[in-house]
Amino acid sequence: MKFTRFTANSSVYTGVLEEDTIKVINGDFFGEWEFTGETFSSADAKLLAPLEPNQIIGIGANYVSKTEDLPEQLPEIPVFFFKPVSSVIGPEEEIIIPEGIEQVKFESELAIVIGKEAKNVPESDILDYVFGYTVGNDVTAPQFFHQDGHWTIGKSFDSFTPLGPVIETELDPFSVRVEARLNGAEKQNSSTELMIIPIRKMISYLTNVMTLKPGDVILTGSPVGAEMVSAGDVIECQIQQIGNLRNVFVTAKEAAKTY
Repeated sequence: MKFTRFTANSSVYTGVLEEDTIKVINGDFFGEWEFTGETFSSADAKLLAPLEPNQIIGIGANYVSKTEDLPEQLPEIPVFFFKPVSSVIGPEEEIIIPEGIEQVKFESELAIVIGKEAKNVPESDILDYVFGYTVGNDVTAPQFFHQDGHWTIGKSFDSFTPLGPVIETELDPFSVRVEARLNGAEKQNSSTELMIIPIRKMISYLTNVMTLKPGDVILTGSPVGAEMVSAGDVIECQIQQIGNLRNVFVTAKEAAKTY
């Protein structure tokens, strides 16, 4: 199923997307829910980020360019970081370049949505705790990275975590390609098999550090090809089985004019 959040008639709804129709649901899609019988054409709906995350965890430098480059020995401590939930936006919303800089970096990623509380889960069972998958863009301002390697500020600005367009629950995460097009030109296109820390190991490791809860989002890393962009650029992050996440970059001054 493809779960989504959207606005229509000045109200916010949760629904299931089926071709060009969104069927409204009532309840918690992590638990009990039911169809209300109300439907909307997708043309009449403005898609939002498909969930309001509980927390967002990213992993850094997690792709190689070809399988021969995969390390024989995995890092003992993977590089994880947090992003604030206030950084989340949805499809077609503007990504705001902070004042004082002229460029930021896009990073197309497969995002995992946790569906059940998970603590100390072995790799063999970890997918039982995954609700579904969406597309993420881990927008980054490396100009704000601390000289000692701290990434928090450079990852945390408002609008720096586009998510969407849907959460796909029926997906094989090991057979998808993570893509990105900048102004129509392909920049990223890699299979998830090029991840240095594989998905099962990544999530299992996290559950041995912290308790993951429904609504947690894990950004699984960005393929080779991410680059700096400027105001006016259009980025489309895509995983074909999930959909296309399109956003436009604007300056902070331009964004202020629209509010």
